[in-house]
Amino acid sequence: MNAPIRRWTSLAAGALAILATGCNTVSIQSKQYLGLPQYPPTDPATVQILRQIPQVPNVKIGEISAEPQGNPTVQAIEQKLRTAGAAMGANAVVIVVDRTMVTGATVLGGPFWGGASIVPDTGRVIIGVAIRFTP
Repeated sequence: MNAPIRRWTSLAAGALAILATGCNTVSIQSKQYLGLPQYPPTDPATVQILRQIPQVPNVKIGEISAEPQGNPTVQAIEQKLRTAGAAMGANAVVIVVDRTMVTGATVLGGPFWGGASIVPDTGRVIIGVAIRFTP
């Protein structure tokens, strides 16, 4: 294969790989609760993802909101939650909400081209409470 064809084939393959993976993202927002001590960060690999409140003593230290775009894997979403929880000093993140919600709105039309209409934007939202185990 000559060099120009090989170069275009490589560029096309690279662009396809970027498009295939670039559409699967997870946006994270975290809020640390006020009035609590600042805990040192923990190792994200040790942060547990829980679906129920644990029976061991703990303190709630913040909330983490995840909005997946595209179709990211469960592992990718959980890793983002672990990383955000670890930054707060959490030992676990308890999932309290996982549903499709209205996340914003798009305004269509306007005063120059007819009446405006508002269309709600929906998406999956996952909310977790970051907790730290206490002795």
